[in-house]
Amino acid sequence: MADGPSAILDACRSALRAALEGAPAESRDAIVGIGICTPGPLDPWRGVVLQTPNMGPEFVDVPIAAEMGAALGLPAFLERDTNVAALGEMAFGAARGCPDFIYLTVSTGVGGSIVSEGRIFHGPDGTAGELGHTPVAMDGLCNCGAVGHLEAFAGGAAMAQAARVAMADGKSPYLAACAAQRGVDAIEARDIAAGEDAGDEACHAIMERGRRAFAVACVGFVDALNPTRIVVGGAIADAQGERLLGPARAEIAATAFRTPRSRVQIVPAELGADVGLAGAHALVIARLGDPAWRGGRATPTSAHSG
Repeated sequence: MADGPSAILDACRSALRAALEGAPAESRDAIVGIGICTPGPLDPWRGVVLQTPNMGPEFVDVPIAAEMGAALGLPAFLERDTNVAALGEMAFGAARGCPDFIYLTVSTGVGGSIVSEGRIFHGPDGTAGELGHTPVAMDGLCNCGAVGHLEAFAGGAAMAQAARVAMADGKSPYLAACAAQRGVDAIEARDIAAGEDAGDEACHAIMERGRRAFAVACVGFVDALNPTRIVVGGAIADAQGERLLGPARAEIAATAFRTPRSRVQIVPAELGADVGLAGAHALVIARLGDPAWRGGRATPTSAHSG
């Protein structure tokens, strides 16, 4: 990411060509398209990454789908990573048989996807579903530059930043010991979680703040979107398990509107690290042959035009 978009595109081209060349002939001949997922926001109709805060300031208006399609001579389809994960969980995982759900990933950042009546809800610009950038507070600087977003409290990168502040203030003996061994920049969310388990008060405060922010955000999602399920994946969610999901269920039961809270279930994702592969398959099958996903979506007509 430090070398900019061109280095990432070169690496993707090399990896795809190697995978294609290494596939058995019968499998290679059966390949009909390429499914690509990246962090967003992006334009899924044109296959262009518009802007992605976690991949650096140069990653703006990058035509990934066209580049990869031209390199392999196959139709290529781009979608936000969390939307692809949602497609995977809907086809093969925790959202099977559930046409109305939210997918959340809690990892380095916090991402989301909204599925309504079995289809990804994109909005008119393709950027809907950035649920990690839902405001939950009046402070806390997010990687995108805005204040108070869920990701600023529950994302791994934000937790690591909070850990560095705690160490600088002399509030975390556990993290100070970790930093002495590996360096301050090596501290990750997993170290903070381990520090909480070891009884470090600063680590507990960071983790608890993230869990609280997640729970409050889930109440908003339930009230605003009325999902049948909230499927939660990502490295931090997988590691925390019920320590993350349990407080969210309790907060929904206590404060969400009665009708949507009586319906919703919060469940862990099932596909783990393979969710992107599973979802990319579903992405290609859903979009192959549909011209809307090859040349850009037609500009919606305003109700007040004409």
